[in-house]
Amino acid sequence: MLAVSSAAILIRLSEAPALAVAFWRCALGVVVLLPPALVRKDRFPSGKTLYVGIASGVALGAHFGFWIVSLDYTSVAASVVLVCNSPVFVAILAYLVLGEKTSPVSFAGILVALAGTAVIAQDGSAGSAAIFGNVLALLGALTFTVYVLVGRSQRSMAEPVGVLPYSIVLYSAAALLPAALLAGDRLWGYTGETWFWLLAITIGPQILGHTVFNWALGYVEASVVSSAVLAEPVIASVLAWLVLDETPGIATTVGGIAVLTGLFVLLRGRQGPASAEHVS
Repeated sequence: MLAVSSAAILIRLSEAPALAVAFWRCALGVVVLLPPALVRKDRFPSGKTLYVGIASGVALGAHFGFWIVSLDYTSVAASVVLVCNSPVFVAILAYLVLGEKTSPVSFAGILVALAGTAVIAQDGSAGSAAIFGNVLALLGALTFTVYVLVGRSQRSMAEPVGVLPYSIVLYSAAALLPAALLAGDRLWGYTGETWFWLLAITIGPQILGHTVFNWALGYVEASVVSSAVLAEPVIASVLAWLVLDETPGIATTVGGIAVLTGLFVLLRGRQGPASAEHVS
């Protein structure tokens, strides 16, 4: 979570186009992980497993695309709080798709989190550009939910795909090269400082963050992994204040507290003995 929480600040410092950052963090992640996977002679996924891994990677790529672009329009605090709404979407999709019952406690948590989200997303004082960025961050939360649910189905199998080959397939699919090219983003010709921050994004949030998430999905429920996002808004907001001198506004602070409170109540409700946790 420390690694993931630094992503927004490192992205801002890189000053590279948003979709180019999404491409390079995934592409460089593949470059870092491929050699040890080949040395270990890991078995790479094939057939249906490969296709599912690609689908999960596309969802992760969409998450990166929506969220990183949102940072161009809204504050770090608002963007990170909104993109961390994935537990809400996990609970809703688990009910709609898998028929899981939602406890009254979890339902109350969902309502509180959604109320806080509305306060941030529709903050009129933030301007239309910030509202657009907030909507992109919410789309990033929804696509992250799909990525977590699909990834859980692969990593929790009786013979799960190894974390290195699975991550390589995932990041390859998430590289977003076509989107970067279509958007006209420049993928090279950056300064040495920009390449330094891109490498930092790869080693930190990508390898020590998302790759560790992929590993954890083989051992714990998807809702547990998604609940780790509770720490990200706090850490990211503090880092944005210290490094970028960006202080959260009143609406973001109030809405953020409501979102985090709602997520805490939601996850507490789903941890009871009567709660269903089959989100794979």
